[in-house]
Amino acid sequence: MIQAIRRKDRELSHSEAIDILAKGGYGVLSVNGDDYAYGIPMSYIYLNDSLYLHCALEGKKLTHIRKDNKVTFGVVIDAVPVPHQFSMNYHSAMAFGRVSEVSDADEKYQALLAFVDKYSANHREAGIQNADRDGHKTIVLKLTIEHLTGKAGR
Repeated sequence: MIQAIRRKDRELSHSEAIDILAKGGYGVLSVNGDDYAYGIPMSYIYLNDSLYLHCALEGKKLTHIRKDNKVTFGVVIDAVPVPHQFSMNYHSAMAFGRVSEVSDADEKYQALLAFVDKYSANHREAGIQNADRDGHKTIVLKLTIEHLTGKAGR
């Protein structure tokens, strides 16, 4: 069960939370670990109402996801300290959902190209060549959002 935001005066609308996901540069993927929760800073894309991540063919993150695919992904943008108020201005979004490995070749390729467009737009041709050459060495993960919240300190 997902707890409601305590500070209703800071709660953002669904569309504002989506805007944060669309604008953010990176987020933190939190998975259920063995002894501790495991949070991993990651680049991502927001595409077709889902979040896409990419990773190597093996590793701790995949080990945990394959055991329990329920995850949380948090993004913060526009974070600026307000020293005289002992506070912070920010906009944040938390996506709750389940992660799956993308098996459809076309969906995987479109996600990889979206990564190129977001992070390397000035090098698109090289990015396409990279995706063509090394895409088989990459796992693309899809986070299907089941619940989304947004919050701002202003």
